[in-house]
Amino acid sequence: MSVLMLSIVVFLSIVLIILLTSVAKLNAFISLFIVSLLLAIVAVPDHDVITMLKEGFGNTMGSIGLLIIFGAIIAVVLEESGGAASVANYLLSKTGKENAPAALGITGFIAGLPIFCDSGFIILSGLAKSFSSKTQTAMPFIAVVLATSLYAVHNLIPTHPGSLAASGMLNVNVGYLIVLGILFSIPGALAGYFWTKWMTRNSVFGDESEESLIEERVDKELPGVFKSLLPVALPVVLIAINSLLSVLGLTDEFFLTNILLFFGQPIIALFVGVLFSLLLLQKSTIESINTLLEKAVRKAGPILVVTAAGGMFGLVIKETGIGTYAGAFLVQTGMGIAVPFLITAVLKTAQGSSTVAIITAAGFVMPILPVLGLDSEMGKLLTMLSMSAGSMMISHANDSYFWVVTRFSDIRPETTLKLFSTATIIMGVTVFCCVLITSLFIL
Repeated sequence: MSVLMLSIVVFLSIVLIILLTSVAKLNAFISLFIVSLLLAIVAVPDHDVITMLKEGFGNTMGSIGLLIIFGAIIAVVLEESGGAASVANYLLSKTGKENAPAALGITGFIAGLPIFCDSGFIILSGLAKSFSSKTQTAMPFIAVVLATSLYAVHNLIPTHPGSLAASGMLNVNVGYLIVLGILFSIPGALAGYFWTKWMTRNSVFGDESEESLIEERVDKELPGVFKSLLPVALPVVLIAINSLLSVLGLTDEFFLTNILLFFGQPIIALFVGVLFSLLLLQKSTIESINTLLEKAVRKAGPILVVTAAGGMFGLVIKETGIGTYAGAFLVQTGMGIAVPFLITAVLKTAQGSSTVAIITAAGFVMPILPVLGLDSEMGKLLTMLSMSAGSMMISHANDSYFWVVTRFSDIRPETTLKLFSTATIIMGVTVFCCVLITSLFIL
């Protein structure tokens, strides 16, 4: 199959998922499976189709499955115990209801510095629902503000695996990258916030949650703020310590660092959050705990299968090789600092993973840095930031984070496409423009 035909087939497969989930209202998992199967048969008939589908589904389930389950438990316990309402009351008393979305965005930005965007969204999703309920703000607006604030730092800061690995490949100064990454992620997050606010200005996107609003309780029945924050804050702190130790290279040095590294793994950190969340329950009998756990597992089930199906679709697109073809073409264009951005953007849009996109792009770009005039220390640094901007766009149906945002927010896939997917384009372009302007002064 020619590259042109392959590009058309991949594009039509993405359109088909959008039509099936938004127009036909077909179940997202079935839609993703049908389209993944058809795409695999048409585009990569020489592959073992069934094995490929199982690999894509299983790999995603293995990487994010336990995070989703533990995150769902924390969210359900915070909601049922009133912990989420307690934290929301406290934050709203400091910021005011009109500033609630911005306050949640700042919370997501800070939390996203050390932890993955999907883990951060899972941890903070209960708080987002509480904010939406108490301020009567549409959940899509609140959810996408949180999602974009986490997403901005995830793609730019080398505490995250994609940026860290690519910076090592290009021999970029990690210290400079962290500082500039944080600075450039601020306009990216602001762009996501204002775009989402503008898109929801006419209240077109109302409350889409299938669940009732969080039950209001009198303040005296709510658990304390500090106690309520522990299940959310403690995993963030543990993961942050793990990331810091890893960046500094302090691994396997001492017994204490080994313990911190173990508890700082996202799965263990979230499990610690689960244990502390159970302290919020007033009736901590085995029966009451089991009831909540069963509710959380039921909540996590649909999220698990849809997220894993998104990973399955992403692997099929990756195996078509369309991202490789596009990257090879862009390398030959000689467009300077725009080349790393465009290559990474194409790879991200084609196969879904920001981490895979930026690492793959680094392999493309590394040999041609002298040709692009980017082989200096500052040139490599700006190349990294350009690739990070490209890895933001476009998050859609083949990105597991897209489905985490959709399912944990109880909003429709077409709403996530209209708000979050478009926001990732605005964010990526905004950050790249910042990189381009900076390059005019320091290259």
